[in-house]
Amino acid sequence: MPAPSRSRGALARRLRAPFALAAAAALGMTVLPAGATADPNLPSTDDPRYSLEGDDSASLGADLLANLPNTAPLDTDTYINSDMAFTGDHVIQGSYGGFNVIDVSDPANPFVRTSVLCPGSQGDVNVYGDLMFTSVQAATARVDCGTEGAGPSSVPNPERARGVRIWDISDLDNPVQLAVIQTCRGSHTNRLVEDPNDPDHVYIYNSGTSGQRAAGEAVHTPDGLQSGRCGQLDASGENPSQWMIEVIKVPLSDPASASVVKEARLFADPGTGAVNGLQNGPTRAGHPCTDFSNPFDPTRPNACSPAGSNYSPTPNTNTCHDITAYPEIGLAAGACQGNGILIDISDPADPVRIDAVADENFAYWHSANFNNDGTTVMFTDEWGGGGGARCMPQHRKEWGANAFFSIDRSGATPKLVFQGYYKLPAAQDADEICVAHQANILPVPGRDIAVQAWYSGGASLFDFTDPANVKEIGYFDRGPGETGDGYWSVYWYNGAVYGNEIVRGLDTMRLTPTADLTANEIAAATTVQLAEHNAMAMRTYEWELSHVLVRAQVDQLERAGGIPANKAANVNRALEKAETANNAKQATAQLRAASNQLDRNDPDQAAILASIQELLPS
Repeated sequence: MPAPSRSRGALARRLRAPFALAAAAALGMTVLPAGATADPNLPSTDDPRYSLEGDDSASLGADLLANLPNTAPLDTDTYINSDMAFTGDHVIQGSYGGFNVIDVSDPANPFVRTSVLCPGSQGDVNVYGDLMFTSVQAATARVDCGTEGAGPSSVPNPERARGVRIWDISDLDNPVQLAVIQTCRGSHTNRLVEDPNDPDHVYIYNSGTSGQRAAGEAVHTPDGLQSGRCGQLDASGENPSQWMIEVIKVPLSDPASASVVKEARLFADPGTGAVNGLQNGPTRAGHPCTDFSNPFDPTRPNACSPAGSNYSPTPNTNTCHDITAYPEIGLAAGACQGNGILIDISDPADPVRIDAVADENFAYWHSANFNNDGTTVMFTDEWGGGGGARCMPQHRKEWGANAFFSIDRSGATPKLVFQGYYKLPAAQDADEICVAHQANILPVPGRDIAVQAWYSGGASLFDFTDPANVKEIGYFDRGPGETGDGYWSVYWYNGAVYGNEIVRGLDTMRLTPTADLTANEIAAATTVQLAEHNAMAMRTYEWELSHVLVRAQVDQLERAGGIPANKAANVNRALEKAETANNAKQATAQLRAASNQLDRNDPDQAAILASIQELLPS
């Protein structure tokens, strides 16, 4: 490995099978017992990312192409960046103050095409064709995007905007707001959900995490589902605008008429019907982490910091922070404060919880990602709430980590089965706000690879093909700068990696080959070109059969010890010559030469041989 530098379908499934590491199929408990997967190891202080200063950087397998600083009107003195979505050759850069449309047709030379000032926080963004949806949670936000505010939150105001804005982005130079779908607790995150059986509508799953709006402010439900009663108690003394998510139905022919059609009570007790049925998570009582003193003492590996920190979950699951939808498999994963939940979305208008898990090592279930074939779910823990240094040398690897679950489909309904944790392996300083944040998967055939933001911890690239043994394979990290900023979200899109820096603007990156990710694997991933992309509104990656795809297979088989290095080199050399051959006869000769290097009696080599046969000119 080079030294780190400092400064969709049957084809996809067949390609994956010979090379994926087999994860053990084991039944597990729904609530993880204390110490069940305890990892005594601590983050490394020998890593080059530890103690970076200012804008110094450390990288492995990822090079910074460009940084596009924030400029007015969305300057970082007033507004910070949040999440991203992608359409065509553009990044939609979300911000607490609105959004930028950034042209990335050349990732090394990005430029802002359009800036829209529309304050409201936190600017979560999803795109669908000519439509865009952004989240608004601040009580000061206005329907007209004005900066003067909407008055005291306790006083009803029809100009207040708290919910989901719908935009027409058919003209990227002039986005037009079509509607504000008002909700009881605003919108912290919104997630696009497609209905495979209904091309005329899309859905938005809205998660509001802030306080209820003033009683008397109407919300966007034509049937009066919530109108006029947000924040009021029902007959049982419960607040009906908690313990649910809103389902917004958007008619594509008239998106301005979208409305809330369902209050999905995803946390209800199935026996009693109580809407707060998941308020029973595990607590930290009896855990060995009892010493909160500073500074770190290596003789006390269970020491916690900062003083008084409590990272176990408060059993208060009254909304989801974020939901990831995967309509093609009929499932969504909800990261819901004190729980991770699995949701049946076969009817997107009526999501139903089918499983829930809790973990006493998790402080706040924040977001989720499926792998491409829908067999694994990764949940992230936002320990510290995005405001604490949570990757310090004394913070154990299961604290503030990702937790991986396989999906067991052997019973009547799918179940989540715990497999393992992954946390940024490099220690960070006390002035670096480090927390697990937004991620997405890369279209590397045959493997499950994700890239993830860790705020000041930078970007981490890791392989979770075996979810019980997750391995980091690359990274890019800069020091905390002057403000302790970092990446809110880091996503792959059409051959490049994009990081939305909270303060420093948009970073563009390219992956570079290492022993854990070859040039052929990167090139094969780049063959997957998307018209649009929302990291948490998943669509299945598919690969067309190609010479580079087969070379990636050969690289993976060699890495796994399934073919000698000299034979792998011969196969790849012949495939390269076949790809650039002047005529069909030359191509056929090279493909046959590649085939002659492979053992037909070896199942893995035979699978590659079958792919080569398909490449033969007809």
